[in-house]
Amino acid sequence: MIEAVLAVEDLSISFGGLHAVDAVTFTAERNRITTVIGPNGAGKSTLFNLISGALTPVRGHVRLDGIDVTGAPPNRMLSAGLARSFQITSLFFGLTVAENLRLAAQRLEPNLRLWLPTGRSRRARERVRSLLDQFGLADKAQYPAGALSHGEQRRLEIAVALAAEPKVLLLDEPTQGMSHGDTELTATYVRKLAQSVTVLLIEHDIGLVMNLSDKVVVMNQGRKIAEGPPAVVRADPAVQSAYFGHA
Repeated sequence: MIEAVLAVEDLSISFGGLHAVDAVTFTAERNRITTVIGPNGAGKSTLFNLISGALTPVRGHVRLDGIDVTGAPPNRMLSAGLARSFQITSLFFGLTVAENLRLAAQRLEPNLRLWLPTGRSRRARERVRSLLDQFGLADKAQYPAGALSHGEQRRLEIAVALAAEPKVLLLDEPTQGMSHGDTELTATYVRKLAQSVTVLLIEHDIGLVMNLSDKVVVMNQGRKIAEGPPAVVRADPAVQSAYFGHA
C-alpha cells in the first residue's frame, strides 16, 4: 500500500453565505502526482490556501506525515515540509535567476548561519547549482528573472518552491499561459519531480491532467464530487456533467 504523506480531512471555509470549500477530504500519496480539477469558481485555489496555511479553515484538518498542521502559517508549513507556487508569478524580477534561487535555498542553512555572507552559504549554493541544472536554467543563471520567457519564469518559480527541499509541493496552474511546447516541457519536469517529492497540482489542461496524474480530485461548487485514477474519474457521470459539460 502506498503511504499517504498529505491528508486533508473535512476541510471547510465559508465567506458570508458562500461555502467556498465544503467538507473536502482526500489524500496525496508519497511520490505521486495528485491533481485537483474543476470549473472556474469550484474552490481549487481556496483549497490550496487552506492546505498551505494562507487561510485558516473553520472546520477540518490538514495532516503532513501524520502531524496536524492545520492553520499553521506558511513559514511553519515550509519548515514542516510543504511548499507551493502561485497562479501569478511571484519572482524577484530585478534579481538574477541564481539570486532568486539562493534566497529560497538559504532556508537550508542552520539558523546560526542565516546572516552570514552569502559566499559562505555552502549548502544553499550547492542547492542552487543542482536546481539550475535540473530545470535547464544554468545558462540563464546570471540573467535577471524579468528577462526570462514566460515558460522559463514558470519553471524558475517551481525551482524556487523546491529550493528548501519540501516533502510536498503544491503547484497552482504551473502551465498557465504557456505555449504548447513549454507546457510539454514543464510536464516533463513535473513528472520527474515525483521521484523525490509528492506533487499536488491544480491544472486546467485536461489532456495534461489525464497523462500526468496518478490520481485526480474533482471539485464543483466547493465540494469534492469524485476522486480516483484519471480514467475512472473521466468516466464518472457526475464529472462529465459538472466539468466536461455533458452526461
